[in-house]
Amino acid sequence: MAASPRNREIKSKDLPIRRIEQPKQEALAYFRSIGDNLKVELVDEKGGAIVSCYRQNNFTDFCTGPHLPSTGRIGAFRLLSIAGAYWKGSEKNQQLQRIYGTAFPTEEQLVEHLRLLEEAKKRDHRKLGPALDLFSVEETAGPGLIFWHPHGTIVRQILEDFWKDEHRRRGYQLVSTPHIARDELWRMSGHLDYYKDNMFTFEIEDAGYVIKPMNCPGHSLIYKSRLRSYRELPIRLAELGTVYRYERSGVLHGMMRVRGFTQDDAHIYCTREQILDEIKGVLDLVLTFLKTFGYEHYEVDLSVRDPVHPEKYAGDDDGWRMAEGALTQALESRGLSYTRRQGEAVFYGPKIDVRMFDAIGRPWQGPTVQFDFNLPQRLGIQYVASDGSQTPVVMVHRAIYGSLERFMGGLVEHYAGAFPLWLAPVQAVVMPITDRTREYGRKVQAGLRDAGLRCEIDDRNEKIGAKIREAQIKKIPFMLVAGDREAQASTVAVRSRKEGDLGAMDLEAIRDRLVRMNADRVLGP
Repeated sequence: MAASPRNREIKSKDLPIRRIEQPKQEALAYFRSIGDNLKVELVDEKGGAIVSCYRQNNFTDFCTGPHLPSTGRIGAFRLLSIAGAYWKGSEKNQQLQRIYGTAFPTEEQLVEHLRLLEEAKKRDHRKLGPALDLFSVEETAGPGLIFWHPHGTIVRQILEDFWKDEHRRRGYQLVSTPHIARDELWRMSGHLDYYKDNMFTFEIEDAGYVIKPMNCPGHSLIYKSRLRSYRELPIRLAELGTVYRYERSGVLHGMMRVRGFTQDDAHIYCTREQILDEIKGVLDLVLTFLKTFGYEHYEVDLSVRDPVHPEKYAGDDDGWRMAEGALTQALESRGLSYTRRQGEAVFYGPKIDVRMFDAIGRPWQGPTVQFDFNLPQRLGIQYVASDGSQTPVVMVHRAIYGSLERFMGGLVEHYAGAFPLWLAPVQAVVMPITDRTREYGRKVQAGLRDAGLRCEIDDRNEKIGAKIREAQIKKIPFMLVAGDREAQASTVAVRSRKEGDLGAMDLEAIRDRLVRMNADRVLGP
């Protein structure tokens, strides 16, 4: 939607935008006087002793800023849409109108941004997912709960199998933990004190239980199930564990923000001497995944503690120095550029975060590697050292996908639903032209399936052009046309989703080509 004449008038007047700092009580009194009760609520909750507001003509807003000095400094701008929104994202609150807009220094930058917005709409996994029979959210079951459809489950199985194979090769032991546990476990771990509002809780036989919001305590109980010696370390436990977290309905977003999801969690229990090699191994795994799934562009953050306020963090100074040093050395040993973010570590340990950029340059949350000084301390996670003493273990939490749901949603948008062959739910479709070649088409399909390929047949009484158009809409990588001439020559006419008409190929040649592309996880045509 274009800017209104009133918008343009405000810009042309070059109205000053002034920052005002005042005591909190004065700000509250002002917003009460104009009847803006929602601002009163915000100032009361978020304002400090001194509150900052911005004033433009006769409009005053509670905001930390910074803002432009005047409306005339605004470059090219556009109003995008209007939508209803609940106050603070809760359906229990008042419904408001939310106006979306954007501004850029130049018209050229604005036009490019709008182009990317249109491209993003075409890639929206919330539309492509149901259209390609990948997933749905069923309101009958509740918001934020993903139903994986047959085609989506095929892709999920590929993701899981690849994940399991890579982890087994690297010495991880796969485990499985219960979906519920007594609230005492979560009290011991500290989650009940700090995370209760995001937990689903219930009672059985007068005992409190929690549907697990994370896998960490369960892995630690497996580690603690018997005495561990330094000779056993490192121990690497990994799980594709489904967890549930309460998120307000207003912030749920397709597969990206959900209430039930499967995390690819792993926890490494090791000695301080082993930690550098373990972090290097995790980074190697991260790089393998990024390359395999076609994420060529990524950025790395190293979040460390605020040295001025060490009291805010679990663990001791030596442990933090060791952990931050190991993360730094591991990143540099792999030639990875990174941004050091001081004071952005979570209270229980420093971490590495990877942001992946998709095909149109948008960042997605990616792999994470995190030290945890809190859980070993709270749960008493130890090992018997060479001198016979009980020694606290070093614990590293890491995830590659983050969650299968979020990673899948990102893949859909990265590839605009047109998955590379090895990820495609249907890799090829055979299209008999006439009833006479239907049996031949089924023979072609059977041969490809016997070779381990996911092949379907479209033997409907439709024109071949209609069949090809439908296969293209379904984003199937290869279309194999079987007419009388192809049946007589034991060939198929091959059409690639990306390369177009490839001409006639004999059955062995197309089979070998697809098998090779599938095995090599080829990303291109």
